[in-house]
Amino acid sequence: MPAPLPYGPDAIARAAATIIAGGIVAVPTETVYGLAADAGDA
Repeated sequence: MPAPLPYGPDAIARAAATIIAGGIVAVPTETVYGLAADAGDA
C-alpha cells in the first residue's frame, strides 16, 4: 500500500494520475474516508 501524501498540488496530480490509470484513491475528511475512482472505468 502506498504511503499517504501531504495535501498539495503534487498529491492532487498523483491522485488524478492514479484514477486515470484505473486505480482507487482514499480521500480523508474530518469524519470518514471517501473513495475516489472513475465510475466509467468498469
